[in-house]
Amino acid sequence: MNLTPEQLAILSTNHDMVINAVAGSGKTTTLIEYAKRKPSTARILYLAFNKTVKNEAELKFNAAGLNNVKVETAHSLAFDRIVKRSRYNVVVEYKSYEWIDLLNINTGDLHTDYMISNHISKFISYFCNSTATKVQDLNYTDTVQDQQARQFVHHYYDLIEKFTRLALAKMDKAEISITHDFYLKKFQLSNPKLAYDYILFDEGQDASGAMLQVFLEQPAVKIIVGDMHQQIYGWRYAINSLQKVDFSFYPLSHSFRFDDEIAFVANKVLSWKRHLDQQPAVQVIGDGVRSPVIFSKATLARTNVSLMVNAINLWQSGKIKKVFFEGNINSYVFADEGASLYDVLNLYNGKLDKIKDKVIKSVNSIKALEEYIEKTEDNSLRSIVEVVKQYGNDLPWLIKDLKENHAASKEEADMVFSTIHRCKGLEYDEVTLLNDFITEEKLLKNIADSGDKKMRDIDKERLTEEVNILYVAITRAKNRLIIPPELNPMQSVQVQIQDTPTYKRKYTREVDEFETLRNNRLGFSEKGNSRTASNHGKSWKHQEEQDLIDLYQQGLSLEEIAKKLKRGANGVRFKLIGLGLVDDYDTSF
Repeated sequence: MNLTPEQLAILSTNHDMVINAVAGSGKTTTLIEYAKRKPSTARILYLAFNKTVKNEAELKFNAAGLNNVKVETAHSLAFDRIVKRSRYNVVVEYKSYEWIDLLNINTGDLHTDYMISNHISKFISYFCNSTATKVQDLNYTDTVQDQQARQFVHHYYDLIEKFTRLALAKMDKAEISITHDFYLKKFQLSNPKLAYDYILFDEGQDASGAMLQVFLEQPAVKIIVGDMHQQIYGWRYAINSLQKVDFSFYPLSHSFRFDDEIAFVANKVLSWKRHLDQQPAVQVIGDGVRSPVIFSKATLARTNVSLMVNAINLWQSGKIKKVFFEGNINSYVFADEGASLYDVLNLYNGKLDKIKDKVIKSVNSIKALEEYIEKTEDNSLRSIVEVVKQYGNDLPWLIKDLKENHAASKEEADMVFSTIHRCKGLEYDEVTLLNDFITEEKLLKNIADSGDKKMRDIDKERLTEEVNILYVAITRAKNRLIIPPELNPMQSVQVQIQDTPTYKRKYTREVDEFETLRNNRLGFSEKGNSRTASNHGKSWKHQEEQDLIDLYQQGLSLEEIAKKLKRGANGVRFKLIGLGLVDDYDTSF
């Protein structure tokens, strides 16, 4: 196996470290090689992000003959210590109406009771994922973003905190079933000691504070692996542990998933973080080899709303026949707390007697439901309301048609549909992004709206996560990335989309320089373009990079360098930018 210098540097260490691994950089391969170089008697724990990753990792470590590696998730460790052979029963989650009954919440207004219980659920999750030992050590209001929701929480804070403490006490005494978050918290508070010599903590950017504390208190050699720019679970109170520890820093900056053109777009998006006083952890280097064959196509969106609308439109137009939704199509028509699209539609039509969900049934109009959404920040329910308002009574048969034409597997589908949170860790040959992601313009507007006052940390974190979500979306693509004009990171390119996907452009010199990038890589199709450079699409070898540097320093033009190296002009420019010789805003070269 040919390992990169970055990988070899990691394999030669035997101390605590942070590995920042960009998308597609072979982090699992690196960890397997790391484990191989340790004595067979060494006890190694690999902590996976979820059960799916755990199962995949077990197969890979076993295939490598590493019988001394134990693969677990944080929750499986906690379950074995806290739940097994105990009196506890586990429930996935509690709905708002269940907390009302279990805690006897009664303010005299059922609508208010539901909003209070919604915040109780979130406060419980906030506490259980934190390092705090008492609920009173936290200020739940700090986690609330929407102004109306903050006002509501501030007004009812004492009640919300009181019932949160009561709920936790009931779970602790086994008077009611415990949640997965609860037994993980109880595991952290028990100060466990894990009998391992090495602990490999994967997806560290999405760790909970509780699990990070357990990890840091172990005497083992500790390795945190992840990508600082892939933190997208802040809404679950995850923290970016890669930035929370004082370990030696090692990068894995070469992606073998995609080439330098997609890497260029990813870096461009990450550069927006400078507006939030942040710098990218590493420069993403695309070392992938493009395949001319497209097997899998995916449409990715920030929200369920955009995804469902796009799927319906593509199917209705006859452009696709078989669809596949990551994470099961049914999950896209239900809110987090279980309210269905059909319940919201019945509310929309005033058919209150047909509503099954108790929260939806407690309001008497869409307007009242939207008030509930604003005061609870229930974004999953907000998405469903938006879809209902757009399609109305056409929705049931449209969803029915999509379900009837849902493929049994991704391989059978004409198009895979997914939100970013459902496809994290996956990859596709061709990726089309919808236009509901953040843009640099929207980012700057959000910053400007904060006024002269210092932006709250939670607002900075929220905006950083939005940039991360777009980065994750871009880096799912292996061979082709189709970007809508609204998301085009090249600021000087002005584009306008029409009913059919043809584009009008205002040409600038920068447009000309990146013509091949857009035409062949980013889905801006245009006739009359072809690639003739024999080395186009191939990875850059070390000697070729040195030749490029020498030619650039000799003062040769972009076209002259490209001709000598038998590469496309835009590919040469990307490499010069990656080497730090040309700034990506410089249109003079």
